Amino acid sequence: MTSAPFRSRHIGLSDEDIKSMLKAIGEASVDALIDKTIPANIRLNEPLKLSQPMSEYQYMNHIKDLASKNKVYKSYIGLGYYNTKVPAVIQRNIFENPGWYTAYTPYQAEIAQGRLEALLNFQTMVTDLTGMEIANSSLLDEPTAVAEAMSLMHSVRARELKKADVNKLFVADDVFPQTKEVLLTRSEPLGIELVFGNPREFDFSEPVFGAVLQYPNVDGEVFDYSEFVKKAHDKGALVTVAADLLSLALLTPPGEWGADVVCGTTQRFGVPMGFGGPHAAYFATREDYKRSVPGRIIGLSVDADGKAALRMALQTREQHIKRDRATSNICTAQVLLAVMAGMFAVYHGRNGIYTIAKGTHQYTVQLAKALNDLGYEVLSKQYFDTLKVKVGDHRADNLIQHLRAHGINIRKIDEDVVGISMNESVELHELNNLIQYCADFKNENFAEVEEVIKESPLAENLIRKSSFLTHPVFNSYHSETEMMRYIKRLENKDFSLTHGMIPLGSCTMKLNAASELIPLTWPEFANIHPFAPDDQVQGYMQMINELERDLSEITGFYKTSLQPNSGAQGEYAGLMVIRAYHKNRGDHHRNIALIPSSAHGTNPASAVMAGMQVVVVKCDDNGNIDVEDLKAKAEKHSENLSCLMITYPSTHGVFEESVIEITETIHSHGGQVYMDGANMNAQVGLTNPARIGADVCHLNLHKTFAIPHGGGGPGMGPIGVAKHLALFLPTNAFVKTGGEEGIHSVSAAPFGSSLVLLISYAYIKMLGEVGLTNSTKAAILSANYLKAQLNEKFDVLYQGANNTVAHEMILDCRGFKQSAGIEVVDIAKRLIDYGFHAPTVSFPVNGTLMIEPTESESKVELDRFVEAMLKIREEIQAIEDGNADIENNVLKNSPHTEQLCVADDWSFPYSRSEAAYPVNSIRGAKFWPSVRRVDDAYGDRNLVCACPPIEEYETADLG
Repeated sequence: MTSAPFRSRHIGLSDEDIKSMLKAIGEASVDALIDKTIPANIRLNEPLKLSQPMSEYQYMNHIKDLASKNKVYKSYIGLGYYNTKVPAVIQRNIFENPGWYTAYTPYQAEIAQGRLEALLNFQTMVTDLTGMEIANSSLLDEPTAVAEAMSLMHSVRARELKKADVNKLFVADDVFPQTKEVLLTRSEPLGIELVFGNPREFDFSEPVFGAVLQYPNVDGEVFDYSEFVKKAHDKGALVTVAADLLSLALLTPPGEWGADVVCGTTQRFGVPMGFGGPHAAYFATREDYKRSVPGRIIGLSVDADGKAALRMALQTREQHIKRDRATSNICTAQVLLAVMAGMFAVYHGRNGIYTIAKGTHQYTVQLAKALNDLGYEVLSKQYFDTLKVKVGDHRADNLIQHLRAHGINIRKIDEDVVGISMNESVELHELNNLIQYCADFKNENFAEVEEVIKESPLAENLIRKSSFLTHPVFNSYHSETEMMRYIKRLENKDFSLTHGMIPLGSCTMKLNAASELIPLTWPEFANIHPFAPDDQVQGYMQMINELERDLSEITGFYKTSLQPNSGAQGEYAGLMVIRAYHKNRGDHHRNIALIPSSAHGTNPASAVMAGMQVVVVKCDDNGNIDVEDLKAKAEKHSENLSCLMITYPSTHGVFEESVIEITETIHSHGGQVYMDGANMNAQVGLTNPARIGADVCHLNLHKTFAIPHGGGGPGMGPIGVAKHLALFLPTNAFVKTGGEEGIHSVSAAPFGSSLVLLISYAYIKMLGEVGLTNSTKAAILSANYLKAQLNEKFDVLYQGANNTVAHEMILDCRGFKQSAGIEVVDIAKRLIDYGFHAPTVSFPVNGTLMIEPTESESKVELDRFVEAMLKIREEIQAIEDGNADIENNVLKNSPHTEQLCVADDWSFPYSRSEAAYPVNSIRGAKFWPSVRRVDDAYGDRNLVCACPPIEEYETADLG
């Protein structure tokens, strides 16, 4: 572990590189470039007040000290979080492998076939276990998945229910408390009224559009809900079941008794608790509702040769298309964790998963018998892994403290009753210890259990009879050798930062340093329950408190909440805080959100979900907000103005000179300013959201602050707020957090996906003020260097007042369609042949490429990208000049696979070498796509979203 300054490892440019790049740009210094790029009136007047930067070696000693302050107790708390055994082959080869965790969302399907197959496995696992017809490829956590189900049921409710304006949702009393909290948050702005009650007593005499059940319930009890579902359907209502996925290996799956949506978490499929996350939620439903499913669905299609290929299906449903008509603002999924959970099922197979579920259940049965024998009253009758136990005499707290003294956590239900949940990690000696300590509490003798009893209290109608995980992929890789090779085979199909630059505008694919990631697998961080007592999480809380302070300093805000577990969740949380602020002042009528036409699609989607009405503000010919249009609309809606949503620098990669005028205009009409933090990598240390006049901002920690994208998640989207909004920050059902008038929770855990906060904490601690500021400068320098190298052959669409760009830029490729028949997608696919992931395609302007190099790339890599783009421009020129066919050319036929290039038949009017090795720099380090261009339309017309049937498996060639 090096003791050199971390910034020299994180920033990819040497002093000589910087001099050379400045010469190419025509600037005397980096500071001169920055002065031209960022308006003087928003520059910070003094350096950030952060602790001195640590070397990697110093940081490792520091984080070990923090880890030692956490106490890893045996957790029997449950409530959706359980100790699990992470298979070493999955931990080492996926979770700790940059080939998996540095990949981007699989929008470029040709270079993401490995991830896509892993996600298809995940979807198949979910549909098999739930008994449903279609599943997505993950959501953020169980409560937000249930909230998405609420939105789906409301959106697709029967015509007669819509006509009668039925907006009530029945929610069983016995769902998890954190789920109730998120439902309260998400329902209110949508005008949905929650009706809580006992599902065994609710008779549907009160019209509702849907119902939410927990299976097994919060106290572990399992009920037959088939009659409940029938009654619901008879009244036109839909039913969502939040189900423990592991239990469904043993219990009758909800799909078999009529559920319309089944969702929950896959945490106990080999993903550590991590003080609350990240974990992959699952969401399954009926085929009828496939176009209303939130998030992403992976489907089977074909490539240009008719070979089976995977891609993200039904992409036109996504919020970036629907915008203010969207019913969901989901942008980030939990791909890395979904891959782990799916691989857990692949590794264990049907028999292994059943054995884990059965063993967990049998240990619970044995515990129930022992506790009854000791004089406790086990109130649970039919259960899977959780017992509700009456201690009596108001002694629940006493028993809890007694067990804590022996390193064991259980859950308090009330003064007399506790909850105890088993999990797969419990060994026989640990079960005996638990029983022994419970016996000691009652001064009773206890005979050690030598063999766990086999009988079950479950009624026959509650026991699963159907098969699951029958596909070959779940029955082929049970030795570590075979599993290792399977994982590697999929990894080799994917492009990641291990191969080259991923120059995606707005997505900031920077270095995710190994030293930032190492502590994530340490038990002191990985194996902590999110509702563990305060004295057991002192290391975590020190890290969280320091990170909150540092992020507040960086943004200029008064307070930060780490709860939102994605960027889109941060948007939503910020808007809900603004909404609460207005309501607290009696301004219930303020519901207008002004949003520029260039905004990311989650902006209007989040506004609608927060109960706001979207009014679009025009952009001028230079891509900036049309200030006069903004002023006119702010004046028109002055009485009802809630907020402006603005991205800064703009989505077009420009520091707009009028930003202070814009924010002052909104404030003068009583509105608040929400800043989307997607482009914070151009601000840190030089300016900040508070300086430009924003009141709230979300931060994409998976962009600016180095959390890996993980192939499409995890993400984190904390929000910073000005002092007058701090009162309304989100709270939690179990842990005190947020403001005194805080909104209900926006995610399951009090601090979101706490485990990955360690990464951003390390990033800030090791870079310090100088490193963070220099990172921002290097990102801006690199973008302007690319602009200088490319602007003679490509049109740069938008620039600042001094002809500079921020940390990203947009190349206008629209003219090539007319001159050569070349679409922007052809350039994107051709870049694969050159060994690059494509930049962001057609956002925020159709027919363009948005390029962001980040501060982590070397000049060598930047020059390699320039070489590729200039060579592609020559290939377009050849078409324009008539020297290449307008239809049958190297761009239209890209990408070129190895199989294609070594085939005996070669019918193209250009050479194999020109197709595969257009520049010498990729010889010896060639990344080959595993499929040719994927046919998106075919995949949507022939939707297949689970592993193909066994008879099609070899043809599909997905393994």
